[in-house]
Amino acid sequence: MLSLRAPPRTLSPSPWRRRGRLDGFAAPRCVSAAPPATTLETATARPAGVSFPILVNGCTGKMGVSVAEAATSRGLHLVPVSFSSRENLDKTIQIGDIDVEIYGPSAREDVLSSVIDEFPDVIVVDYTAPNSVNSNAELYCKLGVPFVMGTTGGDQQLLYKSVQDSNNYALISPQMGKQVVAFLAAMETIAEQFPGAFSGYRLEVLESHQAGKLDTSGTAKAVIACFEKLGAVFDMDRMVKIRDPEQQLYMVGVPEEHIEGHAFHLYHLTSPDDSVSFEFQHNVCGRSIYAEGSVDAAVFLYKKVQSMDPKRIYNMIDVLQEGDMR
Repeated sequence: MLSLRAPPRTLSPSPWRRRGRLDGFAAPRCVSAAPPATTLETATARPAGVSFPILVNGCTGKMGVSVAEAATSRGLHLVPVSFSSRENLDKTIQIGDIDVEIYGPSAREDVLSSVIDEFPDVIVVDYTAPNSVNSNAELYCKLGVPFVMGTTGGDQQLLYKSVQDSNNYALISPQMGKQVVAFLAAMETIAEQFPGAFSGYRLEVLESHQAGKLDTSGTAKAVIACFEKLGAVFDMDRMVKIRDPEQQLYMVGVPEEHIEGHAFHLYHLTSPDDSVSFEFQHNVCGRSIYAEGSVDAAVFLYKKVQSMDPKRIYNMIDVLQEGDMR
């Protein structure tokens, strides 16, 4: 019988990868990321006919840097400033051949006002920290600058209210990976159209993320909610959350170079009599999927602003439905 117990403290060599299984699960696999594209390749990948200034907030973090690099490789103009949650941070980040100057919270409004004066078409992409979500959004709305909020956390109800009250343009999504969003949308559609299809099935879930992610995966929670609508039985206390690098490397099979940045998810369903089982798996190595999705979101939002679309708040489903992605 399938069992998802917490991994043992003493690790034997690759116990979950023995015979290609993960204690009954198929072992997650992830191919190492491809090397950066050449200049010619990136030139052909640029969004045709679209060029605008983009300001990436959070360039002191790995996700912000990844988005900034993706934006420059797509031919967008990276505004050479970014904000930090710390004051008196005299620091400059190198993104390609661009020196991005980091400013503390007290300088945000003056700096952003100057950026808007110089680049009136600027789009902001936010990858800061959960405790900065609402204050940053309020500033963007106050100054009327369109923004993509990729940072999770904060008061989401207040976030949406700030945008609605200001009539500002914003794209808000806790998940920027386009393919993951498409999978979630498919699961939601299945759950809506076929409620009870998995009635009585037991659901067991494994998720592995870098050690810095202390909370449970929001993506896993969303998928679990869909399976519960389908009738599957799940106990949140039995979810296996892997955060230990040694376990991730030798038990889960995360490539060593992606231990500090990955998202592995595995969902296993078993019928009441154990005669039928289903497995769903999605593994992400690195941050490129989120960075590229964030740039697509920025391009999408820029087009909506330029066309003066009456709708003001969007999400990644809107980007997917538009179909203009790279």
